[in-house]
Amino acid sequence: MQAGLVITLPAAVVTDMFAHARDAAPRECCGLLIGKHDAVARSVRARNLDATATRYLIDPADHFAAIRSARTQELEVMGAYHSHPASAAIPSATDVAEANSGADFLYLIVSLRDDEVLAYRIVDGQPVRIRHQVA
Repeated sequence: MQAGLVITLPAAVVTDMFAHARDAAPRECCGLLIGKHDAVARSVRARNLDATATRYLIDPADHFAAIRSARTQELEVMGAYHSHPASAAIPSATDVAEANSGADFLYLIVSLRDDEVLAYRIVDGQPVRIRHQVA
């Protein structure tokens, strides 16, 4: 992704992420984003292996399955999403510390409190907001 890039999210992906977040609450949900370049094609729910209400850990088996599935459509795992059931869609210190800093990886945070989704990349250990549009 490049500076000034706008990520496209299908409305169905946004709807599914919110449904997943509500289903998992009060725990955080997590999942993967399948697409290419600046367009998310679909989301894939993943199991959260962390049992706490404020952290997530994507099950590696789910991640590998998503990679294999994406490749069959000539797509890739281009990012991940997780929820913040009771806080804003702003990366926590843990979110940033555990991210692939400098990677060209998209992070979406779904806030149930504020009913919003925000997109980020983690660059040199800092969250950088990425513009997105729902299509």
